[in-house]
Amino acid sequence: MLLFRFFEPGDCFHACFACPCRNDDGGGGGGINCVLSCLSQCREVIQNSKEVLSLLQEKSPTFKPVLAIIQAGDDNLMQEVNQNLAEEAGLNITHICLPPDSSEAEIIDEILKINEDTRVHGLALQISENSFSNKVLNALKPEKDVDGVTDINLGRLVRGDAHECYVSPVARAVIELLEKSGVNLDGKKMLVIGAHGSLEAALQCLFQRRGSMTMSSQWKTPQLQGKLLEADIVVLGSPKPEEIPLSWIQPGTTVLNCSHDFLSGKHGCGSLGVHFNGLIAEDDVSLLAAALRIQNMVSSGRRWLREQQHARWRLHCLKLQPLSPVPSDLEISRAQTPKAVEVLAKEIGLLADEIEIYGKSKAKVRLSLLERLKDQADGKYVLVAGITPTPLGEGKSTVTVGLVQALTAHLNINSFACLRQPSQGPTFGVKGGAAGGGYAQVIPMEEFNLHLTGDIHAITAANNLLAAAIDTRILHENTQTDKALYNRLVPSVNGIREFSSIQLARLKKLGINKTDPNALTEEEISKFARLNIDPSTITWQRVLDTNDRFLRKITIGQAQFDIAVASEIMAVLALTDSLVDMKERLGRMVVASDKNGQPVTAEDLGVTGALTVLMKDAIKPNLMQTLEGTPVFVHAGPFANIAHGNSSVLADKIALKLVGEEGFVVTEAGFGADIGMEKFFNIKCRASGLVPNAVVLVATVRALKMHGGGPSVTAGVPLKKEYTEENIQLVADGCCNLQKQIQIAQLFGVPVIVALNVFKTDTRAEIDLVCELAKRAGAFDAVPCYHWSIGGKGSVELARAVRDAANKGSRFRFLYNVQLPIVEKIRTIAQAVYGARDIELSPEAQSKIDRYTQQGFGNLPICMAKTHLSLSHQPDKKGVPRDFILPISDVRASIGAGFIYPLVGTMSTMPGLPTRPCFYDIDLDTETEQVKGLF
Repeated sequence: MLLFRFFEPGDCFHACFACPCRNDDGGGGGGINCVLSCLSQCREVIQNSKEVLSLLQEKSPTFKPVLAIIQAGDDNLMQEVNQNLAEEAGLNITHICLPPDSSEAEIIDEILKINEDTRVHGLALQISENSFSNKVLNALKPEKDVDGVTDINLGRLVRGDAHECYVSPVARAVIELLEKSGVNLDGKKMLVIGAHGSLEAALQCLFQRRGSMTMSSQWKTPQLQGKLLEADIVVLGSPKPEEIPLSWIQPGTTVLNCSHDFLSGKHGCGSLGVHFNGLIAEDDVSLLAAALRIQNMVSSGRRWLREQQHARWRLHCLKLQPLSPVPSDLEISRAQTPKAVEVLAKEIGLLADEIEIYGKSKAKVRLSLLERLKDQADGKYVLVAGITPTPLGEGKSTVTVGLVQALTAHLNINSFACLRQPSQGPTFGVKGGAAGGGYAQVIPMEEFNLHLTGDIHAITAANNLLAAAIDTRILHENTQTDKALYNRLVPSVNGIREFSSIQLARLKKLGINKTDPNALTEEEISKFARLNIDPSTITWQRVLDTNDRFLRKITIGQAQFDIAVASEIMAVLALTDSLVDMKERLGRMVVASDKNGQPVTAEDLGVTGALTVLMKDAIKPNLMQTLEGTPVFVHAGPFANIAHGNSSVLADKIALKLVGEEGFVVTEAGFGADIGMEKFFNIKCRASGLVPNAVVLVATVRALKMHGGGPSVTAGVPLKKEYTEENIQLVADGCCNLQKQIQIAQLFGVPVIVALNVFKTDTRAEIDLVCELAKRAGAFDAVPCYHWSIGGKGSVELARAVRDAANKGSRFRFLYNVQLPIVEKIRTIAQAVYGARDIELSPEAQSKIDRYTQQGFGNLPICMAKTHLSLSHQPDKKGVPRDFILPISDVRASIGAGFIYPLVGTMSTMPGLPTRPCFYDIDLDTETEQVKGLF
């Protein structure tokens, strides 16, 4: 019997042994040589595995493969062997120990858990032979089956695809021991006795590939003696029964004993003795098999890393059958059947435990993905912005969707669209939904536009909880003594009085280093219990996700109503990069000042934890798809005129990892480049650390005619003939706005591609003129786009231009240094971006700036709240207004989000509804439950 005793991990091949093998003369030298040969092979395999793993870790330093072994029973010897070999190679092992009598269902349950554990790269079973049912073996994921026992791995081996599968380490050990011992397998007759299932199949396949004739038998087969007399090589797959005499084995036969079942951990009944001239190897097979399993583990790790790196998705794109005339957006959306979201998730490399499915077509993506892909190179980062729009919008979302459909469905380039979640305000107001349009949409569009997964509702709940906390704190401080207030804030429960964790944090902030509530002095009690909020300084508003102008008139205490997407919590969601960061940002939100002029935060109110609980699911990006089956993240939805107007940093970061180094993430910024794009660069990129590669600037002939002096454009009112008939002069005159927006993008050092969103009334002369003038103004390229009418095929030229521009390289830079005074940063934006001569601060705005500077918030970036309908503060000033003074009426601070928030002119943070809102056309078919009238 070969016995190994392991010492330190670095000395795992040092062993004490005794071997029954002998030379021809009956001596033991052959056994010594056999064992030394086995140890040498093991050392070579482990050293090779170690070197391969080191090369992998040069590119992925934190990577360390993990082997999970599910063990039912006791075999501490093999457990120690596995552990030491793994440590020597640089792997980790985790043992899941089950009772010896575990049922099939219990074993499968553990297998399924390991299958979905992304931290584990290989799985082996060390269970009794009776437990090796087909159901158990095929429960293993083939890609984690490092023992090669699943039907899929065996099938690939039999087919000759050994490079695509894992081969049984025991079977490989038998072959390698024979070949290293000089045994020529070609033409030999090989008999496998007492082996079952995967081991028997793997042995026969490997021997046949080397020219051997193979036979198999069980111990109780009547023809066993005859087969043994014929055999040149005998492989024992289970212990020899007592009644089978050794004399049946011919002298000179080579015998390998696998009866120490490497998988089950059960030892054979001893050696076969020494009555013939052959190689008898029992535990040396197991030891070499253990080493080869480690080698399979390294191969598994290498495959896993390769899958994490850039690879073209095997995406099943959905076919379009465009109709003319183009039907309504809702009809187009309904005509396309989306893929099941779990299928889409798998196609783009998401694991099963990284998504939370909502219905059939939506899923949230867990942030754990970022940890898994942290060593993956990011893809190219492209922003879609626009010229100053008409009230109807110029199709940035449509261009964004058309572009990714072109990149992925038509050019076979991995790409992701990242869009904002639409507010119910415009959906039921005048603008309609934001899913794109025509044959460039996110589907199902009604799910996209209505509720989605409830993120905005979570923001509303969190925002209003904080508002209630402010009011209730003022009430209770005004009506209670210090002692009564303190006793209610820190009550005695079942005779025990203690601070909560958030109260301990407040004590630390106040410099009170005590943890016993009974130890505070009267002065400390007063300091702890009273926030002394100055009601005149409250800046926190209640919110509702509906356009409701009459809420502007409702005052609760000192606060009024905003639309939900203007809440600072929405901005926090859009700018955070982790759950920990979101909690810290929520706690930092300043809601008022105290009577000494110091900021009062959500953390001071003790509500941070509760806000985080309400937002814990909203932080996960929402996965959907385009009409052509390409992936889309929909996450966060701040307006661009009264907030920073960009989708979430987290959605962009996750998408950049998923597309891989050669892929593209296309994200959209609200309204014109002067608003959404400027905030994308100066706020979002500053927060995320991401560097954009290109800007797509969306223009329409309609908007350019408006800027050229055309009649006013009003939602719900038919367009004048100037917009439906060719008018070259109006287009030429209006291109001044396009040229200005190109110049704004160039301030940031990023190449610009103009995407002309073509309408059916546009003429060839108008289209050519816009493209020509855009290129003269410095655009990298200018391309007409037809995605609205024919889908991604209509934006292939735009996709090629974006690819070329992104590969050219970006010289990205910020517009201003955040260390500048607040006033100077506002002035820089007003002059360099809007074209203003100067700014004018109201007394209230100046007072707020002084307060925020004194409170230490002067080094934050600026988020201008300004009309989107003009470069100036006056919506009716089209084209490129000049020589105007920009009035700053008020300044707010979103400290949790991380920016100062000046209000330009008479900006309202609660929009109103038009005379004829969209809700007149929205209805539900009560028979089919289908939504009607959305656009």
